[in-house]
Amino acid sequence: MGILATSIIQSSSTTTAIVVTMVAAGAVPMEVAIPMVMGANIGTSVTNTLASLGHAGKDNEFKRAITAATVHDYFNLFAVIILLPIELIFHPIQHSAQWLSNALYGNVLPNPEEADFLGIITDPVVEAIGPKGLLGNLPGSNVVVGAVTILLGVVMIFLAVRWLGKILQLIVVGRAKKLLEKSIGGNPMVAMGAGAAVTVAAQSSSVTTSVMIPFAGSGALTPRQIYPMTLGANVGTTVTTIIAAMAVTGGGGEAALTIAFVHLLFNVFGIAIIYGIPFLRPIPLRCAELLAEVAAQRKYIAIAWVLGVFIILPTAMIFAKVVFF
Repeated sequence: MGILATSIIQSSSTTTAIVVTMVAAGAVPMEVAIPMVMGANIGTSVTNTLASLGHAGKDNEFKRAITAATVHDYFNLFAVIILLPIELIFHPIQHSAQWLSNALYGNVLPNPEEADFLGIITDPVVEAIGPKGLLGNLPGSNVVVGAVTILLGVVMIFLAVRWLGKILQLIVVGRAKKLLEKSIGGNPMVAMGAGAAVTVAAQSSSVTTSVMIPFAGSGALTPRQIYPMTLGANVGTTVTTIIAAMAVTGGGGEAALTIAFVHLLFNVFGIAIIYGIPFLRPIPLRCAELLAEVAAQRKYIAIAWVLGVFIILPTAMIFAKVVFF
């Protein structure tokens, strides 16, 4: 579900923000939300993969571009393949996130019930539009009113994240591009930090990673140089989730913060394992290079990759879950 939703709306920030609100409301249990967040991490890489298809006219250029794009795909896929089974059995990410949430909620991070600054702004709108206001006048049962309220809330989250991202992109993308150009060719840790910083500023890992694809295609930067930057972008995009969690009031606030930290820790653990262990580090890059070799000769392979990984696979998994489980 996380892969498909993020692939369609092109924003893992939106997907995870919605998951946060669903967890806070008790609509989705933590055990279900965690795989959704992991799936969102995979889905977010579809944008830069699509961006690489714009270089399909020139084989060598396309090979470099799609390598730089799909190294992000492969890293996220391998992170899920490694960490999801471990999480389902031993729950290390959930336990770590709960520990962080317990330690920080109401201490280092403000308790929204005690310092509900956002509530001062949003409460009048909720009262006017919500079940006690405009929506309460709808015909039908409380179930209908509740369903419409949830749907409206999801739409508003989507629009808010989209608008925030667009505004921030207008402000910072030019500067961000210069920062990435200066930092990405040097130390991998610096590139990783730059990727995280730019993504936090732009509120979009898709922007951070996609802006590098033309540089890869032209040969100005190599996929190996871009690789650590994409990992930093993975971490940077989790900030939106944490901000969304901090805006949650009521009894679900701590659960919301926990799933937000799950998103953060999943990416941190993935980097620590795959990029931190020397013999695992080159595997995503090598897989991306192999795919690029084939796709450069047979362009339909690239299309099949996008459709297969981001549309067909998650749809089949959802169908199997509904029909057989």
